[in-house]
Amino acid sequence: MIKESKVSFSDKISVVGTLYLVSTPIGNLEDITFRALRILREVDLILCEDTRQTKKLLDHYKINKPLESFFEGNEEAKIGGLIKRFETGQNLALVTDAGTPSVSDPGYRLVVASLKKGIKIMPVPGPSAAIAALSVSGLPTDRFIFVGFLPQKEGRRKNLLEELKGWEGTIIAYESPNRLLFALEAIREIFGNVTICVAREMTKIHEEFFRGKVSEALENFKDRQVKGEITLIFSSDPSSGSQLIK
Repeated sequence: MIKESKVSFSDKISVVGTLYLVSTPIGNLEDITFRALRILREVDLILCEDTRQTKKLLDHYKINKPLESFFEGNEEAKIGGLIKRFETGQNLALVTDAGTPSVSDPGYRLVVASLKKGIKIMPVPGPSAAIAALSVSGLPTDRFIFVGFLPQKEGRRKNLLEELKGWEGTIIAYESPNRLLFALEAIREIFGNVTICVAREMTKIHEEFFRGKVSEALENFKDRQVKGEITLIFSSDPSSGSQLIK
């Protein structure tokens, strides 16, 4: 039986089911907490972005629990039924393919809907690609902003970067491999030839961290077939990270 610390979120809470936001590894399957594994073993249902991906993690730790897909595109249709599960006393875990659920992830819609119904929500902390990349970037970590995935369309991407130009701190963004060069070009155009850290395939076999000027990053990646999720760390201040340049 799941035992958690007693936390009162509202005097109006009348349901007994709990939603657990369980953080999962961003690559290396060893990067998961004992508590996360216990919760996954004990809940009634696990909601996941891709059932095939989550099953790999569960199989690795010999966890046999029902899985149900919950991703951008089907989440609105499913929220009503999930709320009813909570109201009957069921405990559910929400995971994403990698990292912390509801961060740059449609899971936040379930969080909002659950809060409105007075359902208890418990975070089970763990890996986050944004924080992991920031911690080893060599750029200032005392003040930063996370903007999620950069927009796919060129105009919207440039507009967002223009808005960030006055930000006095480090900027963290996600990007896909096929748009990496476009993102780097846009960053150089708007911010100048600033220092950047490109983190790729973190915690996996082909983990890579490139640290240098944006122009050097463009040169490094231009003739390569880049794979894996990418995190970009940079600053609008040209002097930030200058110690990383040889």
